[in-house]
Amino acid sequence: MALHRLGKDPESPNGGSPTLYYDDVADTYLVQGWRVADAGRLAQMDIPTHETVVEIPKRMIQFFPEVTRSADV
Repeated sequence: MALHRLGKDPESPNGGSPTLYYDDVADTYLVQGWRVADAGRLAQMDIPTHETVVEIPKRMIQFFPEVTRSADV
């Protein structure tokens, strides 16, 4: 697996989360973010037991190549 770090939240204190990665073998994105623990928000989703929900700020969308039209990852 070859992971490529696409971007880290520039406004995150101390260089912490969230971070966006691209896996060029699986052709998928991996998102590191804040765990969503709010029961009200989670109740509005259908989340299988083998999945979890993380949250990233809207400003991180800039790191998705499809948004920035960057073909090279």
